[in-house]
Amino acid sequence: MLKIVFAVLTGVFGAALLHLVIILSLPHYSDRDAYVRVEDEGDENHFYMLGDNHDDAGLSNGDPYVRTAVCAFDITDQPIRLAASGKVPFWSLAVYDKASNEVFSMSDRTSVGGMLDVLVASPIQLTGIRKALPATLAQSILVEMPRAEGYVVLRTMAPQQSFDDAARGFLSQASCDEFATQ
Repeated sequence: MLKIVFAVLTGVFGAALLHLVIILSLPHYSDRDAYVRVEDEGDENHFYMLGDNHDDAGLSNGDPYVRTAVCAFDITDQPIRLAASGKVPFWSLAVYDKASNEVFSMSDRTSVGGMLDVLVASPIQLTGIRKALPATLAQSILVEMPRAEGYVVLRTMAPQQSFDDAARGFLSQASCDEFATQ
């Protein structure tokens, strides 16, 4: 009987200790989500290429055949326009909100002519843009972003060393700029 009581008390004490450790460690992990890490890369509206090793923000490119760039943005005042072009075997784009929910994704196979041309805006901003669509946005993909803050992940493939310069060039010239509405 004493062994059963000891086992139950050990289990209850162990569970309480485990819960306490988890609760006390939550603040450390909750403020290091993907959005905060991308935001820590640098200024908003600028693509930052990730290296093979973890950087100061804790991000890295984990695949040796893929090159990755990230951009944090805030469309409260102005929408952003994502653009890139170049001769790479494959590229993909994903737009996430601040809570890391994927809002939109595409690849070169679903783009117009293999070029990246996306406008990310709030529902109100998109309504105004669609009323008088500028000629510069005639071929652009318009994406409605429910929340103002988010981030973009742009990846390109470099399956062989000979593709590396083109992949890095594609990502370095990619833009994540505010789009001035009239």
